[in-house]
Amino acid sequence: MRIKRQGKMPKEDLIRNIVVTSVFLLAATTCSALFLFIGGNRTNVGIVFMLAVMLTARYTDGYVPGIVASVFGVICVNYVFTYPFMELDFTLDGYPVTFIAMLLISGITSTTTTHLKEQNHILMEAEKETMRANLLRAVSHDLRTPLTGIIGASSAYLENRDHMTEDEKTVMVSNINEDANWLLNMVENLLSVTRINNETTKVNKSLESVEEVLAEAVLRLKKRLPDARVNVCVPDEVLMIPMDAVLIEQVLINLMENAFVHSKTTEPVECYVDTGDDYITFHVQDHGIGIPPEKLSTIFDGSSSTTSTSNDGRKGMGIGLSICKTIIVAHGGDIKAANHNNGAEFYFTLPKEGSKIDS
Repeated sequence: MRIKRQGKMPKEDLIRNIVVTSVFLLAATTCSALFLFIGGNRTNVGIVFMLAVMLTARYTDGYVPGIVASVFGVICVNYVFTYPFMELDFTLDGYPVTFIAMLLISGITSTTTTHLKEQNHILMEAEKETMRANLLRAVSHDLRTPLTGIIGASSAYLENRDHMTEDEKTVMVSNINEDANWLLNMVENLLSVTRINNETTKVNKSLESVEEVLAEAVLRLKKRLPDARVNVCVPDEVLMIPMDAVLIEQVLINLMENAFVHSKTTEPVECYVDTGDDYITFHVQDHGIGIPPEKLSTIFDGSSSTTSTSNDGRKGMGIGLSICKTIIVAHGGDIKAANHNNGAEFYFTLPKEGSKIDS
């Protein structure tokens, strides 16, 4: 896991820290002046500067800007906005105690805020590292299985083609083709991850029509699985949602293909969208055997190679579902799996423009 080490700060970050610190301190000074000279109220001055210290520590890098803001705030409160004005008089009763107490409180607030921010960064790095490990584990399994099948079938064909019937040859070539298509699907999944920024784990989003994205996903699924049947239902209103359309299409294809392959039923897959005040939800339902309850909690971490093991041991969806989660989280959404009365359901939420979903 790579953790950002403290060292020489880049010039751009240094300038940004100076600008951010200056803006917050200037805003705090201006607000305090308005409280004092217009309203005649000094009660809120300390709170305003404390808020400026917290915001400085939150939106800058390292401990220095927060400490500088703390020292500046304490001096400004005691020098400019406390009697005797424009003077530090430590001979007044209680003045030194007030000065030191404010300095300590501001310093502790600054360092605590910065420390919490760094801990959050470490947790995010750990989560990304876990995601990478799960992805590699899923890749190692899901790539090995179809490759082994292709090598075995092609070797058997080359060695025995003169003794095989046409039907046997057709079955063997069909198996090779099926495994090759599955490999192509996994490569597309892996390529989709490269669209996610590795540092921020965010994606480039633009407003896209939900109906068009869903229609394109169904069209691409039909090209891959001509026999797949999908019932689609979307709201009458035109929904424009910020997203990376290519990635969301890949998620929908993964979920619909997973439902079609593993439901072990001829019933069509249901795909519908509902909307809330701050988000929309995509649902993909099948009418099959459902998901084993013990797998529901780990189905997206890539540790399980299949949602439902097929008879031939192929078609693991661990890598696909793991990537689905990566994509949805990068969009600021959430994805879940559940069983209903007649099968399994996968659903994921995406925030509307300017909204954020609480996980």
